[in-house]
Amino acid sequence: MSSPNKERSKHADSIIRNHMIWSMGMSVVIPLPVADVLAVSAVQLDMIRQLCKVYEKDFSDTSGKAIVTALTSSTLAKAGARSVIKLIPGIGTIIGGVAVSILNGASTYALGEVFKKHFELGGTILDFDTERLKKAYKEKFEKGKKVAEQLRKEEDDKKEPAPAQPAKEPAAAGVRQEASQDEIVSRLKELSDLKNQGIITDEEFLQMKQRLIEKFGV
Repeated sequence: MSSPNKERSKHADSIIRNHMIWSMGMSVVIPLPVADVLAVSAVQLDMIRQLCKVYEKDFSDTSGKAIVTALTSSTLAKAGARSVIKLIPGIGTIIGGVAVSILNGASTYALGEVFKKHFELGGTILDFDTERLKKAYKEKFEKGKKVAEQLRKEEDDKKEPAPAQPAKEPAAAGVRQEASQDEIVSRLKELSDLKNQGIITDEEFLQMKQRLIEKFGV
C-alpha cells in the first residue's frame, strides 16, 4: 500500500473509531430506548458521509440511509430490545446501557469496515450491493463486539481517578474541571445536533442536558 493510501486508511480507521465511541456513548447519554437507536443511525450516517470525503466519493443521503437500514436493522433491533432494560429502575440503566453500548459499537465498526473495504476496491455509495455485503457486515460485527469491549475498557480506565498527590491537588483539580467542561460542551453539541435533526424533541433535549450537567457537576 502506497504512503498516501496508508494515510487515507489511517484516517478512515480514526473516523470509524471515533464514531464507534459516539455510538457507544448514545446508550448512556440518551435514556430513552428508541431514541438512542435513532441517534446511533444518525451517527452511522455521519460516519459514511465522512468516509466518502476521505475516499473522494459522492455522498447520497438517501442511499446512505437505505444502506444503514438494510445492513444494521437486525443488529440495531437487538440493541433496541435490550435498551428497554434501561427502563428498569436502578440497575437497569447500568446493565442495559452496557449491553446496548457494545452492540451499538459493534454495528458501527462493522458498517465502517465494510464501507472502507468497498471504497478501497473502487466502489461508490451508488454501487453498494447490500445483499452481497451482508455476510461481510455480520463477520465484522462479531469482531466489532470485541473491539467495542476493548474501547469500553479503555474509556473506563481513563475515568479511573489518579493517585492522590496533595502538593499538586489544586492544579489537578483545575485540569479535571477543564476536562469535564470540554466533555460536556462536546456532549451538548451532539445533543443539539440530534435535536436539530428532529431525532429528539426539545423536551428530551432539556432532560438529557440536565442529566449531563448533574453527571459532570457543573
